[in-house]
Amino acid sequence: MEKALAFNIYHPNCPSRLFFSNLADKWVLFIVDTLQTQPTHFNALKKIIAGISPKVLSQKLKMLERDGFIQRELLDTRPIKVMYSLTPLGHELAQSALAFKLWAERNMQHVLDAQQKYDAAEQLTAKI
Repeated sequence: MEKALAFNIYHPNCPSRLFFSNLADKWVLFIVDTLQTQPTHFNALKKIIAGISPKVLSQKLKMLERDGFIQRELLDTRPIKVMYSLTPLGHELAQSALAFKLWAERNMQHVLDAQQKYDAAEQLTAKI
């Protein structure tokens, strides 16, 4: 039995650092959260995730597929369609993405209030 490798995200050469950087991307979190509910076609993902370009969506989907979070299935239709769905590992990641989403929606007003308070204090300090 092989011993599991120990990874340290704070070490500059640790592969988990790049992996963490990739997953901390807003588009990745949107894609994973969207696919959590059901498998989805490329064009449907593009419509659901407002603001993402087809190029970026394609890049992020390839990265997620390479990392084992999603699977890509070619459907035998005319024209050929591609369906994306989460793998079991992707579903596990989606739970974290959902937690971020819910936290942001629940706490955004607190963040906006803090920003406004900070900016007002900065303006007062700049006048002095």
